[in-house]
Amino acid sequence: MKKAAYWHREESDCRCVLCPRYCLIKEGENGFCGVRGQRENELYALTYAQVAASAFDPIEKKPLYHFFPGHKTFSLGGLGCNLRCRHCQNFRISCCNVEKERAGLQLLLPEDVVNLAVRQACKSVVWTYNEPSIWYEYILETAPLVQQAGLKTVLVTAGMINAEPLGDILPHLDAYRLDIKGFSGDFYRWLTGFDCLEQILENAMAAKAAGCHVEIVTNLIPGQNDDELQLRGLARWIVENLSKHTPWHLTAYHPNHELQIAGTELSSLERGLRIGREEGLAHTFIGNISGHIAQNSYCLACGHCLIKRNGFKVEFNRTVGTCCPECNFKLPAYCC
Repeated sequence: MKKAAYWHREESDCRCVLCPRYCLIKEGENGFCGVRGQRENELYALTYAQVAASAFDPIEKKPLYHFFPGHKTFSLGGLGCNLRCRHCQNFRISCCNVEKERAGLQLLLPEDVVNLAVRQACKSVVWTYNEPSIWYEYILETAPLVQQAGLKTVLVTAGMINAEPLGDILPHLDAYRLDIKGFSGDFYRWLTGFDCLEQILENAMAAKAAGCHVEIVTNLIPGQNDDELQLRGLARWIVENLSKHTPWHLTAYHPNHELQIAGTELSSLERGLRIGREEGLAHTFIGNISGHIAQNSYCLACGHCLIKRNGFKVEFNRTVGTCCPECNFKLPAYCC
């Protein structure tokens, strides 16, 4: 355990102000996320440096397509979450009984993370799997050490954090891979039980303004967030508030956890692809459909295929630095 940041007392209770839920936590109890609890009149981060899942992954698995393509990353995840997505792929760690499960977790102190990443020749460390913002103190202490070691830092997040704590951590992040699950508050309430869309959008803009590389993922759920209004509205918002060069990944939903409706059809993803392009996005990708040509990156000037992907594998990367080898066009918002 470690004393938590971003809370204050209200009589005998602790008010957590890390995320938009603003949990009021009584002695001996935990907040909604399960990992921030009041013990002896203080708020603690109960799972500080306790790792529930870790792996050495290709960065494309996150997915991040224009952030050092093809490199190996060290992925870390913890317990708990401040959302309750009906279709959560990682519900066994995000929706578990934290008090029951935390005893068996692996302890990885910040310096251990750096040493492991360097030893495995990783280029970055990614906090992912569950919502990383609830692991706030751990990331805030680890990310600067990762950067000092010459590696990159990545947050794979649903954006469920308040502006002030995010502002403290952004200087230590190189990439901000954000899930924007849909483009209406009603959809967020239906899927996650909580409407936090406005804060998520503000956080995306803050990450962009702070100099982070930003990529967006939207998982299309049939009949829920794949309508013309939401897709066109979100694509337009990305263009107007982030950049037309911000990669937008459209991924297929598969039945999981509490949501068991039929999966996403390819035609729905391709309609989203068309809408993204019509609204001016330069890089709209179709994810988790292996071999689709919309997994590849193309030169915006001459149309040459620069990076060919198949699933999480980069089959070739023909960029020269950040430029197309055919016409020497420089790719905007591309990190290599």
